[in-house]
Amino acid sequence: MAKIAYILLCHKDPLGVIAQAQRLTAAGDYIAIHFDARAKPSDFEMIRSQLSANPHVAFSRRRVKCGWGAWSLVEATLLAVEVAEQSFPRATHFYMLSGDCMPIKSAEFAHQFLDDADLDYIESVDFFNSDWIKTGIKEERLIYRHFFNERTHKTLFYASLRWQKYFNLTRRVPADIQMQIGSQWWCLRRRTIEAVLNFCAKRRDVMRFFRTTWIPDETFFQTLVRHLVPETEIRARTLTFLMFTDYGMPVNFHNDHYDLLHSQDFLFARKISPDAKALKERLGKLYAAKGEKFVISNEGRSLFQFLSGRGRIGRRFAPRFWETESSLGRERTLMMVTCKKWHVAKRLVERMRQVTNLPALDYLFNEASTPLPDLGGIQSTLEKRTRHRRALMRMLFDYWQTDKLIVCIDPGNVDLMQDFYNDKAKVRLLEVECDFSDDYLIGHAMRVGLATRTTPRETIERLLPTIRYDVRFEGDRIRDAGFANLLRIRQSASIDENTVPLAEFLDIPVDKAREIVGTDYLFVD
Repeated sequence: MAKIAYILLCHKDPLGVIAQAQRLTAAGDYIAIHFDARAKPSDFEMIRSQLSANPHVAFSRRRVKCGWGAWSLVEATLLAVEVAEQSFPRATHFYMLSGDCMPIKSAEFAHQFLDDADLDYIESVDFFNSDWIKTGIKEERLIYRHFFNERTHKTLFYASLRWQKYFNLTRRVPADIQMQIGSQWWCLRRRTIEAVLNFCAKRRDVMRFFRTTWIPDETFFQTLVRHLVPETEIRARTLTFLMFTDYGMPVNFHNDHYDLLHSQDFLFARKISPDAKALKERLGKLYAAKGEKFVISNEGRSLFQFLSGRGRIGRRFAPRFWETESSLGRERTLMMVTCKKWHVAKRLVERMRQVTNLPALDYLFNEASTPLPDLGGIQSTLEKRTRHRRALMRMLFDYWQTDKLIVCIDPGNVDLMQDFYNDKAKVRLLEVECDFSDDYLIGHAMRVGLATRTTPRETIERLLPTIRYDVRFEGDRIRDAGFANLLRIRQSASIDENTVPLAEFLDIPVDKAREIVGTDYLFVD
């Protein structure tokens, strides 16, 4: 059975550290603590006095002053790893934690999970070829030496960088290692930890290199583990659930997130809000629980993306310069069909093709697989289609040598509709209103990744009103936009009621419009 030695780096909340250590060791595991030397001495003495009698707790033999992005974070980790490796010979795995982490599974589950596969868990991807770094300097982290901390000595940090660039004082990555990058929250087997410590003792050149690397806690263990362990024995993921906002700040979890965290495919989560006392209490009891069953749905990140993205719609400034392209043409007519049930819109548009012989396209701005002619590459990706939408539509008119074109557009793409309405061409919009049952909305949530078949019913029931509101909200935005030539057909309306707006939309005789809307399978789910 797996035994875990937790490597805890912390700098505050001594009472929380004590509780965390007692909680983790009560289940038979171990913990090695490094408490930042910058913190209050009285806080460290409180932790030591409360935990010194616990044989499953060890303290790093030396404490260092830690700084974000600096080598000191790796140094502190190594000090805690060394004392854990020596003090806990029965530990089979070493798990990196912070004071803001809490277990979201039971110890019983965690031990079985680690026993099931003989693997190391550490997020590690190629430093140069991946897009893991979203902002800030990239290769400059490595090829220049960093003696100052960007957060505490910003002027000196960037002055040093400028001078090194000016005098071309670059350096090379040690020749035999391939730089990796990833999250610092890892779980490694004992033999991997032993190999890393042995490597550190022998390879002083590599240690010197990392000492002046910027943000080495994202590259040190990630690179060494890949260097020392066969790829087949590594899972490039973290076992700690964490999310970031659009601004790069970690998401905090609160008292009402227990069910969400419980169902994620991770063993721990960070950051737990300091104020979430009820959540901490429940998660603490969970770690000690026996026989607890976990249904893994793993929809946490997609749910956060969905919910946090609402309210941002339409909040943007002037169009980018590449979006203001020339007109589609005054003599041309663009007919847009918008419907949240894509399969309904596709059936409707297919019947339009058959009856009117007009060229029509499905959701070309939403589905990369929508068949399109070769237009020189502008049609190759959704990003290109959207960015150069007017040029794309102009080329499609030219390709089919027509002055009338039908396209499907998702109701959420109001900005796209507005851009076409701003054109000199004639534009019409047909909104197809459908009925949405709870079963359909649940299926929709599963299709877009907001839920899975194993998502707890309680979570789905809480999510349903939000999804239903979101669908209504998109329709309201279309109405509020004040689009001219907006016509509407409804699932709940009769064939006669739907015939007139469709005939006006397509500018066709009423009998042909009736033939289209009379399709018996049109609204079938």
